[in-house]
Amino acid sequence: MAADGRLLASGGATQLEGSAGGGIVPWAVLAGYATRDEIGATSYLTRVEVSDYALDSWGAALNIRNRLELSLSRQRFHLGTLGDLLGMPGASIRQNALGIKLRVSGDVIYSTWPQIAVGAQLKKNLDFSIPSAAGARRDSGTDLYVAATKVFLGAAGGYHLLVNTTLRSSSANQLGILGFGGDRGGRRLLGEFSAAVLPDPTLAIGFEYRQKPDNLGFAREDAFSDLFVAWFPNKRFSAVAAYADLGSVASFGNQRGWYLSVQANL
Repeated sequence: MAADGRLLASGGATQLEGSAGGGIVPWAVLAGYATRDEIGATSYLTRVEVSDYALDSWGAALNIRNRLELSLSRQRFHLGTLGDLLGMPGASIRQNALGIKLRVSGDVIYSTWPQIAVGAQLKKNLDFSIPSAAGARRDSGTDLYVAATKVFLGAAGGYHLLVNTTLRSSSANQLGILGFGGDRGGRRLLGEFSAAVLPDPTLAIGFEYRQKPDNLGFAREDAFSDLFVAWFPNKRFSAVAAYADLGSVASFGNQRGWYLSVQANL
């Protein structure tokens, strides 16, 4: 197991469903710092707290020779205010996510063209009674995506600039926490975007945006966005703090709050 071959921060952080990237968007980078001759592993823990809800996500990923990423994660969505209204204080909804990502071409830093990766996230909702009552059609689904990521050296006033674009096909309601599909539709093609400036080799400051399917008639589903600061003191540890705007979630609007994630690399 090795993690000394690639540049600091080149593996990104871990997003909510366990894939390498930003906080809410998977990038074309693979987890950790393994090169083409190495195998690396990462683990992460994330907490998001907004006005009426909270979300915990944790898991691990394996990087095989900087070509293939395998990840496994769990999300626990705390119902908060909604749980109290339903007479279920302290209730939560759990989901498992299995991820696979293949680097198709390019390198995020050294190639002229962006690094390109394709991926899939296979999700299984473990507490489907509430999503079913809300109109969700299925308790499982698969997100498919293609991501392109490029670091432009010195492009932002002399600082490095990272840009990522992801195109996702998904039927997941609120990441799958509220099931898959609904009375307003099913699988949709969605756009996601990330950009960050690196004022220091150990620091990245940026923002992200992620479209959502909006399949449930009982409650509007808005896009996710965040403003983040990521810290990479060394190749063994990283941390991300963010201000998150999740829009309307399960009939409660203006869900804004904080995001904190830590990651360890082997």
